[in-house]
Amino acid sequence: MNIYNQNKLHKRLRRQVGEAIADFNMIENGDRIMVCLSGGKDSYTLLDILINLKISAPIEFDLVAVNLDQKQPGFPEHVLPQYLSSLGIEYKIVAENTYGIVKEKIPEGKTTCSLCSRLRRGILYRTATEIGATKIALGHHRDDILETLFLNMFYGGKMKAMPPKLMNDTGEHIVIRPLAYCKEKDIAKYAEFKQFPIIPCNLCGSQPNLQRKVIKDMLNEWDKKFPGRIETMFRATQNITLSHLCDNNLFDFKGIQKGGEIIDGGDLAFDKESMPLNNYNNNYNNSDISSENMILWKEV
Repeated sequence: MNIYNQNKLHKRLRRQVGEAIADFNMIENGDRIMVCLSGGKDSYTLLDILINLKISAPIEFDLVAVNLDQKQPGFPEHVLPQYLSSLGIEYKIVAENTYGIVKEKIPEGKTTCSLCSRLRRGILYRTATEIGATKIALGHHRDDILETLFLNMFYGGKMKAMPPKLMNDTGEHIVIRPLAYCKEKDIAKYAEFKQFPIIPCNLCGSQPNLQRKVIKDMLNEWDKKFPGRIETMFRATQNITLSHLCDNNLFDFKGIQKGGEIIDGGDLAFDKESMPLNNYNNNYNNSDISSENMILWKEV
């Protein structure tokens, strides 16, 4: 990748992260953001872009990079401390032998990701409290969000994905995903030209999540055959019409009466109106963030 394309990619990722932060009011003045760093391409890119945005952001906030060393055999313990020290930012390495717990509980050859994820999440929440973090930033991107949507539909019977911002199950922490608008293939290219010291994610020897792989392969195939489909599907997660789904808990279908108000255009199965492909941000309804700050975030 030449310098021109590198700069273009950097600006695109930077803009998309800024837009996501503004659209969901992810970062506020005085925040202390705990950036969870796994050693993979996504979390390296997240940290890199946030460091870059911090320089010109319209507000003041701090970053703390946190890595959980799960004591997996062969884990290169020196890589992240060396890298983070070279950046000159605050960081913390948390050492917990979750690998030993998982190996004890899960039979050999079975997927360990679910238990490992729960253990890791609990430790990260505890660490966020210890260091006084006001937000926890994770490196999930647009493709992760769509994959989770289809996983829940196909295997769980739910319309549910990864939200860009949410409260954790105890109500103590706010989790944000600033890469929510970023494509995985862009992140992969960015990580390659930045030459991040990637740590492989298969050190634990766990079997891959085959269901997620099926979904990922399906979306990749669609992306090749039908350019723009992935963008349209992601935009659909931001354009929900509850009156045209089937959840009685979210919409009062029983209350619909003849002669009453026509809701959301009536019996239209498909909206034929054209919509711009790259407009992820049609609705700015968050009253907690000013229009001025939203514009500034999108321009940093």
